[in-house]
Amino acid sequence: MILAGALTLGLLVLPVVIIAGREAIRAVPPSIREGSMALGATKWQTIWKQVLPSSIPGVATGVILALSRAAGETAPLLVVGAAGFVAFNPDGVFSEFTALPIQIFIWSTDSDPQFKELAAAGILVLMILIVLMNSIAIWLRNRYERKW
Repeated sequence: MILAGALTLGLLVLPVVIIAGREAIRAVPPSIREGSMALGATKWQTIWKQVLPSSIPGVATGVILALSRAAGETAPLLVVGAAGFVAFNPDGVFSEFTALPIQIFIWSTDSDPQFKELAAAGILVLMILIVLMNSIAIWLRNRYERKW
């Protein structure tokens, strides 16, 4: 079931996202909060208009890094019943599913040499996907990070 896999990976990355968000909010300097309140803003106005926008780069980085980690996870998906081979497109959240790392493992254990080439191509696709996601996280962090 796709729903079971999604919930499993969601629970897997949730602690990373929570910790990244908490640390990003803590990283906002107290002077920003104090300055906002000194100008007459309420606590909620300070949070919504100063703290949260300043912490977006850290939160976004944490989310993207957690997603790139989830892209390479196989063990939790095997536990919830990911299929080794799916020859059709899923038609809903209760359909069978597979993941690229599982498919790479299936291809690499096959005796046909063409499947070894497919496994190597799958590994390259997975590596490119993870490097691209990490690069986007770094770019977002540098793009939206304010210099204090």
